Amino acid sequence: MENQDELFMLEAIKEAQKADEINEVPIGAVIVHDGKIISRAHNLRESEQNALAHAELLAIDKACKSMGSWRLEDTTLYVTLEPCPMCAGAIVLSRVKRVVYGAADPKGGCAGTLMNLLQDSRFNHQSEVVRGVLEKECGQMLTNFFRNIRERKKLEKINAKK
Repeated sequence: MENQDELFMLEAIKEAQKADEINEVPIGAVIVHDGKIISRAHNLRESEQNALAHAELLAIDKACKSMGSWRLEDTTLYVTLEPCPMCAGAIVLSRVKRVVYGAADPKGGCAGTLMNLLQDSRFNHQSEVVRGVLEKECGQMLTNFFRNIRERKKLEKINAKK
């Protein structure tokens, strides 16, 4: 299972790279059913100016359409960053069986870091969670993205003073 998880996480990373290319936070997601990718998505919050345009939510929407059902039982969601509260809620409500993520999110992670909504027994569904798959690669994309933003802002300040 580990090699398969890495293989599909590489596909999620490809989606994150697409986000990075359009100056979106580089987060990507794919959903797999019966060993095949049924949906893929990346962050589009800035492009769409929509707080709901997270990679996971977009992938869930596409997967529901692909399967013809809101129930995504027997699917695995691969995402480069640990899901936030909104995405974790959508994962629970869509009944995704497994969630595999790369980098932990110390500021918003709800799959074990800040809290664990995905495995809270008070909900009627819990997901299996696999943490840290290609964590270094996933985290490095985010680190580079935010470093570039900070460097751009410094240059803008310097240029504004001229």
